[in-house]
Amino acid sequence: MRRETGACFCGGIVAAMDGEPFWICYDHDDDCRRAIGSPMTIWVGYRPEQFQLLRGTPKAFSKTPGVTRTFCPDCGSSIGYCDEGLPDELYVTIGFFEKPEGFRPQAHAYWDLRLPCIEFDDGLPRIDRYSRKRDPKFGNPRDR
Repeated sequence: MRRETGACFCGGIVAAMDGEPFWICYDHDDDCRRAIGSPMTIWVGYRPEQFQLLRGTPKAFSKTPGVTRTFCPDCGSSIGYCDEGLPDELYVTIGFFEKPEGFRPQAHAYWDLRLPCIEFDDGLPRIDRYSRKRDPKFGNPRDR
């Protein structure tokens, strides 16, 4: 079974992700850009039971109803997020992984929000909203 490990910048938060991710996607969303401090990120999707915290206790924060982001309370490194509108899905940011080079994105989400300096010639689907089917009863975070 595939096992990936990840840690925050200071090493206070360490986790293991077991098995294959079900979805890997570039994200150009402005909220993610602000939260992570990068022009975009790559989210690696796992089921919650695939994620095992090995050390530390992440801090949780929510700006958008239903969306909870986690990060290291000491160094601030982003770990991931969960969304009530996407039940049974947990997304870990590519920067948290010890060996991120093994992940290949399958699409671009929030393509219309990308920074003008970001260009790709990868042939992947470009989606202007979530790349996953989100429960509509939770609304769309973009409409905040």
